[in-house]
Amino acid sequence: MVLLEATSIKHYIKERLLFDIEQLQINKQDRIGLVGRNGSGKTTLLNILSGSLAPDHGLVTHHVTRELLPQLKRTDTTKSGGEVTQEYINQALISDPEILFADEPTTNLDSEHIEWVERKLAGWKGAFVLVSHDRAFLDALCTTIWEINDGKIKEYRGNYSDYAEQKDLEIRQKRLAFETYEAKKRQLEEALRVKERKAERATKTPKKVSKSEAKITGAKPYFAKKQKKLQKTAKAIETRMEKLEKVEKVAETPPLKMNLPNADTFKDRIILRAESVTGVVDDRLLWNKANFHVRGGEKLAIIGPNGSGKTTLVKKIINQSKGITVSPAMKIGYFSQNLNILDIEKSILENVSSTSKHEEALIRTVLARLHFFQDDVLKAVSVLSGGERVKAALAKIFLSDINTLLLDEPTNYLDIEAVHALELLLQEYEGTVIFVSHDRRLIENVATRILDVRRGRIDWFEGTYREYKDHKAKKDRDSKEDQLLVLETKITEILSRLSIEPSDELDREFQRLLKEKRSLDANN
Repeated sequence: MVLLEATSIKHYIKERLLFDIEQLQINKQDRIGLVGRNGSGKTTLLNILSGSLAPDHGLVTHHVTRELLPQLKRTDTTKSGGEVTQEYINQALISDPEILFADEPTTNLDSEHIEWVERKLAGWKGAFVLVSHDRAFLDALCTTIWEINDGKIKEYRGNYSDYAEQKDLEIRQKRLAFETYEAKKRQLEEALRVKERKAERATKTPKKVSKSEAKITGAKPYFAKKQKKLQKTAKAIETRMEKLEKVEKVAETPPLKMNLPNADTFKDRIILRAESVTGVVDDRLLWNKANFHVRGGEKLAIIGPNGSGKTTLVKKIINQSKGITVSPAMKIGYFSQNLNILDIEKSILENVSSTSKHEEALIRTVLARLHFFQDDVLKAVSVLSGGERVKAALAKIFLSDINTLLLDEPTNYLDIEAVHALELLLQEYEGTVIFVSHDRRLIENVATRILDVRRGRIDWFEGTYREYKDHKAKKDRDSKEDQLLVLETKITEILSRLSIEPSDELDREFQRLLKEKRSLDANN
């Protein structure tokens, strides 16, 4: 059943054509993820499809009710950003539209609440179109991906991981097409050179013709005819070369090799030590005495719910507060959402170069990895979007004279491609990385150690995020099994007493214990 149809949609931002889409269709129970770079028009398209904005050209036909969950939510409230997001989601679902358009519905949510949204949407019966930079979120919910690129929409079947695999296949096919094109081009060029050399030699008298024969038959007409034929063949080869469809070379990702300060004196050595560090804000205890250490070259993810004290811990490290000891070999570059480190009047390249000792070739390589290509690096920061400014700030810190990156929510305002690019940079970075993030895929693919701040304590885990989740799940199962064993023992004891001396009080206790056991069984 078709719920929405859009035909011949065109929309402009000033004089720039944002997109030109021939046809889109949303069917019953569609689960669509809309992806694309910052500025590609994702939010504008959601507004047009939901009916909040009229396109400059074309028609959107709605056959059912719809609801838009906007990216920019109200700020005239004392509630936290996460609480406001949850409120919007609840209101949208209560209205029970048959199509939900959700623009970054996980904004300001921690991992636990993102998973809460996932459960809500997974059990929802309507269709939806989601814009999100959270790859794990798109994987959990979507069965179709719409990619908006250069003003066009291309549809991919499957979730985000399926889409990424198909994109990788497209790139491999493009590489193969380029290699085939280059091989054919070389073959034709060599054939042309051979024919041209033969045509040149055709002006000479052949060795097998004697002087007397040449006088009788005349060599010149014979060779002129042969040369003309060879030249005609060469011209045909040139025509084939001109008609050969040109295939562009796929841009290769250049390797990253950086000379980090004090590389020999901090690698694999303890560079940061926390001893009996307590987190307190306005007389509120965030976590009790905690001990941990960080070695040079490790990649440590600080995770936990909103308000648990992650940023407080980061600031303690920055300020080297009581209980925090850092090695003299450790040089920290700190990234937060404050972008004051950028001079908006200067170009991206000038901003990054001003604090870097690296050569311009490496600086351009890192900027290209973050999708600032060629003359893009000469743009003034003042003309950049929010997401582009975040990338420029990350590049500036990344290429500074440091060996330790301390990043507080670095993926906010980045599109999926930029998040993936940052992920690859952090994987290849040979220095230390300490980062706060709710992006589960980033944590899973980068972190080698986990620091979990929650419920008044800090838990340290040596291993990846997946290993930590498995470890926690096992601990929870073991804990529930212990609780069930205790409950069953109590139930057996109550039953024994009820058989001897029945009473309302014992019966109420028996019913309470049974209810508690059912609850534990349901959560197993």
